[in-house]
Amino acid sequence: MPGASAVCEGEAVVENAENAENAEGTVNAEGTVNAEGTVSGDGAGPTVLKERRVEDAATLKALADPLRLAILDVLMAAAGTGPLTAKEIAAALDEPQTKLYRHIKQLEKAGLIRVAGTRLVSGIVESRYSPAQESLRLAPEIFSSDSPTRVDAYDAMLAAMDRVRGDFRAHAMAGRVDFSRDDSGALSGLFSHFSYRVAPERLIRLRRQLAAVFDELHAEGNSAAEDAVDVTLFTLLYGVGPAPADGSAPADGSAPAPAPAPAVGSRNDGGPGTES
Repeated sequence: MPGASAVCEGEAVVENAENAENAEGTVNAEGTVNAEGTVSGDGAGPTVLKERRVEDAATLKALADPLRLAILDVLMAAAGTGPLTAKEIAAALDEPQTKLYRHIKQLEKAGLIRVAGTRLVSGIVESRYSPAQESLRLAPEIFSSDSPTRVDAYDAMLAAMDRVRGDFRAHAMAGRVDFSRDDSGALSGLFSHFSYRVAPERLIRLRRQLAAVFDELHAEGNSAAEDAVDVTLFTLLYGVGPAPADGSAPADGSAPAPAPAPAVGSRNDGGPGTES
């Protein structure tokens, strides 16, 4: 499923439509329950941000959990069909509904999702939730050595890695992904894990090349073709600086960085390296 994306300054890769009418009627943002127990509201609703720039600790902490990212993924993927209840989110994630309430509240408190409408169900007010933005971007300033939110930013990134890993394993075990060649010899999936030693300017050029691909996808938006497939693209590119001359740990308490390694790695695209 198309998911929520948090990217470091440069690429926005999620494109979702505005909230639409669901099967039970139009759900209005900031809606209230009227005398008949149906959804009501002002009919307009707050504007959904095209992109949200994340730079505060509260939002980063809300993003630093794979399950909360999964909830956000479901809501952002469903933005074109309408808000969802906690029960519907739980069904999409195959998780107990009671397990989600605390996480939903934390996402709501951080302003990442909001109540788009309410209704009475057996005398109980049921909320429907929608995302507050179409995509997320992690501000580069939060990664500076003197940033108080640096650790929170890395925790959010690690949660995203865990989320992708969990999704991939579930889909792979269910036989829903295929890294083998088709009848034409082409590969539909791509896996590469390499460490190269490059000049700083080459690293910058590589990042720009990758960013151009993301910009192209973002400009295209979601395909409406009948044979369209949901694609996950997870990219992690970073340069590792030299370790301190005295071998001491950096000021943030992390281990000294190892020296850059020569070109080694594995891939499944038929290029140099270990075929996997």
